[in-house]
Amino acid sequence: MRRPPLPPAAVAAAAALALLLAGCTATPDDDPAPPSTTPTPSASSKEPWRPVPGQPWQWQLSGTLDPTVDVPVYDIDGFDHSAATVADLHRRGRKVICYLSTGAWEDFRPDAAKFPRSVLGKGNGWEGERWLDIRRTDVLEPLMAARIDMCRAKGFDAVEPDNMDGYANDTGFPLTPADQLRYNRLVARLAHERGMSVALKNDLDQIPELVGDFDFAVNEQCAQYDECDALRPFLDGGKAVLHVEYELPTGAFCPQARRTGMSSIRKNYDLGAWRKPC
Repeated sequence: MRRPPLPPAAVAAAAALALLLAGCTATPDDDPAPPSTTPTPSASSKEPWRPVPGQPWQWQLSGTLDPTVDVPVYDIDGFDHSAATVADLHRRGRKVICYLSTGAWEDFRPDAAKFPRSVLGKGNGWEGERWLDIRRTDVLEPLMAARIDMCRAKGFDAVEPDNMDGYANDTGFPLTPADQLRYNRLVARLAHERGMSVALKNDLDQIPELVGDFDFAVNEQCAQYDECDALRPFLDGGKAVLHVEYELPTGAFCPQARRTGMSSIRKNYDLGAWRKPC
């Protein structure tokens, strides 16, 4: 995730919220199901839904969810929302993507205590979050399987795994590009085994190697950093690119989005309900 650290006031609010959540007892909807040893036949044989290039979307990870945005695709936090919320969005004609952090530990999640300290690295710039040692698939695979099982049990259609480029950051571990490719493919496999499509989040340098493993892409700020050409393999393959900018005006990136077929919107850094589409 490329978004910069929140301002001090927002960090303080986030820390207070994290403490509040930590003191609460998780409800059944919030507690990940145990990992499946074998995907059910209905999950593994079902052709997953996939977004298509140019499809409008809404990405909301904070605040009270606004289910009334007239778009066919919603991307929301998998832990924060219940099966009833997903079902309501489905009744409104939306497909729903499950946001998860698969490359970083978050101390405010209900399964945080299941991660041993040995896999926790440096902070990733967000309060309460630390990079994971993605080489330790013996530890992380069952934990991520449980999270994706949770998404499936709640009725989500797809998964957006975040923090999938630790090898390019100062994680505290000597991660290599090969480590990242192996881990990202593991996460994609876990989603596909459960009948769900899966996004490649950022990780632009590895798109040529990973475009065949992922069903669509989610990108932050490729226009601001002049990186959108790196996403061409997805678009050329008929796969959607769900794209957000935070600082550029829509006039600076929407013409390119229309030419290339990217699904582009402007959002605030907090990823609340507000959006400005192309």
